Amino acid sequence: MNPTQTTQQPPATQQSFGLQGVGQAFGRALASQCHPRMLFAMLMPFLIVLGAVIVLVSVALGPLTAWLNQQVTDSSLLIDANEWLVSLGLFSLLSVKAWLLSLTALLLLLPASGILGLAVAAVFVMPLVVSHLSRHRYADVAKQGEYGFVVSFWNALWVSVVFMLGWVLTLPFWLFPPLGLLVSLLWWTFAFSRMMRLDSIVEHASAAERKILLARHGTGFWVIGLFCACLNLFPPAWVFLPVFSGLVYTHYGLASLRQLRSEMH
Repeated sequence: MNPTQTTQQPPATQQSFGLQGVGQAFGRALASQCHPRMLFAMLMPFLIVLGAVIVLVSVALGPLTAWLNQQVTDSSLLIDANEWLVSLGLFSLLSVKAWLLSLTALLLLLPASGILGLAVAAVFVMPLVVSHLSRHRYADVAKQGEYGFVVSFWNALWVSVVFMLGWVLTLPFWLFPPLGLLVSLLWWTFAFSRMMRLDSIVEHASAAERKILLARHGTGFWVIGLFCACLNLFPPAWVFLPVFSGLVYTHYGLASLRQLRSEMH
């Protein structure tokens, strides 16, 4: 073997594995989703999202719309933007202000409900998912993680805060529908991948193993998040997506951890 070639190869723990194992994780997740325990686990995040939507829309929609109306009325930026659109012969923002304000309020409240459901699934439902799969398919993968609940809670908190801040800051992109849809996909990909990837391995992987897995399989974790974000565009998917995404990530994460440990022994 050429010594020069050997030194040019990155360490095995730093190599990117791309999409290896992603399709298999989805196939296994579909089978696992049909288990009665996993079907029952869908109820918690779904009921929380449904309740949050009902409460936020019924209680917060009116005050939020009124507040947005006040901000818009006092905004010189809106007046300038309105004059610019009229000068181009497009439309007047003032003529669609009521509709635009209601849509903006919904674009704030619905994602807030969704990220709340995802955070609840990550902190409280994922342990059920991980426990179920670790007993039935990954019994040979020993638990070496520490402070799982604390790590999971902190991760869910900062991801939720960054998601909502980013969502609010990028709301103007919804004035240009293709960009709004693209930004929505990117933010939900961020939420799924950053939240679920850690929770899938936090109980089993040590801190050092987590670092290696996230580096090696970052592309796979991200692609799973993108697929889940695409499903999230369809409201019927909201019923099963929090648990299903957890199953996909757990299958992918624990299988990757098993492979890593086999390589290191």
